[in-house]
Amino acid sequence: MTQGRFITLEGGEGAGKTTLAKALSESLESQGVRTLITREPGGTPNAEALRNLLVEGDTERWSALSETLLLYAARVDHVERLIRPSLDQGIWVICDRFSDSTRAYQGAAGGMSTAQIDEIDRASMHGFGPDLTFVVDLDPETGLERTRLRGEGATRFERKPAAFHHALRVAFLDIARAAPERCVVLDGAMPADQVATSAFEILTQRLGALK
Repeated sequence: MTQGRFITLEGGEGAGKTTLAKALSESLESQGVRTLITREPGGTPNAEALRNLLVEGDTERWSALSETLLLYAARVDHVERLIRPSLDQGIWVICDRFSDSTRAYQGAAGGMSTAQIDEIDRASMHGFGPDLTFVVDLDPETGLERTRLRGEGATRFERKPAAFHHALRVAFLDIARAAPERCVVLDGAMPADQVATSAFEILTQRLGALK
């Protein structure tokens, strides 16, 4: 059985990752490729329980280190119980956020050092990571306005100050520049269908012929 591929979507709040995940899944399924959409933090019952601890409450509820440890606890469970088994079954996994978000949110914007996060990542992931990452770039104010228009209660992270969200944008672009063999930046200001079309073209180029 052919191993599945692991695709992650990264970016700030309201960038359009959820919409892109659905579009990529539909395009892959139309080519006969089985897909699974999941998210971080979350994806498994244990990880979803930790997600609630992370996204609810006061903005200063956790330190950056506490958030990182909680995120990696959720991530280990997510990978062990859902992502790896799915890939082993030949399923292509599309994940809304993964370790790059930790490097951006808790690292660049939250104050954790890259060395600290790298050490935790090595100890828990043992080199596991995505085959391809799309960074959906969008002006933070535009993204936050999109989240407000959804009418949902703002998460701890959405309520962070503007400087935090601008630092996130810079961090994601820096991550993409540092790993061009894995990361592709998409313009989140484009219409959603254009973003999806561009992403699928890049996906087929980067990951080879589909089934």
